[in-house]
Amino acid sequence: MDGQTPAHQTPARQTPTGRAPDGGPSTPPTPQPPRGDGTTRRSSRRAWRWPAGFLFVVLLIVVGARLTWSWLDPLGEETIDRSGPVLLQSVQNLSRFEAATGNFQVVVDLEKDAAFLPDAIKGSRTLFVGAGNVDAYVDFSGLPKDAIVVSADRSAVTVRLPHAELEKPNLDNKRSYIVAQQRGLFDRISDLLSASPQNQQELYLLAERKITEAAVASDLRDRADQNTRAMLDGMFKALGFTTFTVEYAAAP
Repeated sequence: MDGQTPAHQTPARQTPTGRAPDGGPSTPPTPQPPRGDGTTRRSSRRAWRWPAGFLFVVLLIVVGARLTWSWLDPLGEETIDRSGPVLLQSVQNLSRFEAATGNFQVVVDLEKDAAFLPDAIKGSRTLFVGAGNVDAYVDFSGLPKDAIVVSADRSAVTVRLPHAELEKPNLDNKRSYIVAQQRGLFDRISDLLSASPQNQQELYLLAERKITEAAVASDLRDRADQNTRAMLDGMFKALGFTTFTVEYAAAP
């Protein structure tokens, strides 16, 4: 059989060094990717999914609970107005001219002390801001028949008027408030045990009294007299009178 080529040949085996047994060159091995890199990345992504999902669920629970709490509002208060209808008790005709309005504000400092006890035990001090208006008016309802005197040629007119008067102060609840308040221990306990704690009526009355005194001392009434004269002068001039005179009745 010498000189004949065998039909089947066994492939040459490679040696550990990458060469064939006969020493010839062999095909280099195909490089394989490292097994650990892909597995590590997938594991890290999976590890982050659980905390992110948990935080998302917690966020949904918190938002849902807050919306449910605000919608149900179990601790909220509901205001129900059960007041009856307003009754008109009387109607009074007014024959007066509102000539001026004064805007006043006073700070009431009301202190109450016990004779033999310190303020921390018995006593109170309240700072209250009272704000309101005082109207000055001229009343025409009491004018006599000869209060208006017209000259023979109807060119001049004389009017006898009373001086302006002051209305009671009208405190504005929106602008009147307690600034600060200090109370002793006994006063606090008394307010807690009382069915009707001390209201602010005394503060309002004191503020009204002080505002009235300030209005009397001001020039509010003089301003009202001037405005009344100006109003009547324009009215009579529009009626054709050229001369207008005001005479004030003597004070009672």
